Amino acid sequence: MDINQTAMTVIMNSCNGRDKVDECYKAIYEDDFAKAKKLLDEANDEILKAHRAQTEVIQAQAAGEDMEYSLLFIHAQDTLMTSDSQLRTAQSILPIFMKMNQQKITTEEEK
Repeated sequence: MDINQTAMTVIMNSCNGRDKVDECYKAIYEDDFAKAKKLLDEANDEILKAHRAQTEVIQAQAAGEDMEYSLLFIHAQDTLMTSDSQLRTAQSILPIFMKMNQQKITTEEEK
C-alpha cells in the first residue's frame, strides 16, 4: 500500500465533500432546500470514500503491515476531520433553516 497515494485519495475526496458542503450553504441561502439536501448527500458520499481509504491504512497498520511515517497522511486525516465536521454542521442547520422558512411562509399566508 502506498500511504502517500492513499493520503492523496483521502485529501481529494475530503475536499470534494467540503466543496459540496459549501455549495449546500449557498443553496440554503437561496431557500433551495431540495438542492441543499442533494448536495449534503453528495458530500456525505465523498467523505465516506475518504473515510474508507483512511480506514484501510489504519487496518493495515493494525494487522502488522509496516508503513512509513507520512506527514501527508496526517494532513489527509486533518482534512478529513475538518470536512466531516463541516458536513455535520450543515446537516444540523439545514432542518433549522427549513423550519424557519416554513414559519416565514406560514406567517406571510396569515397576513
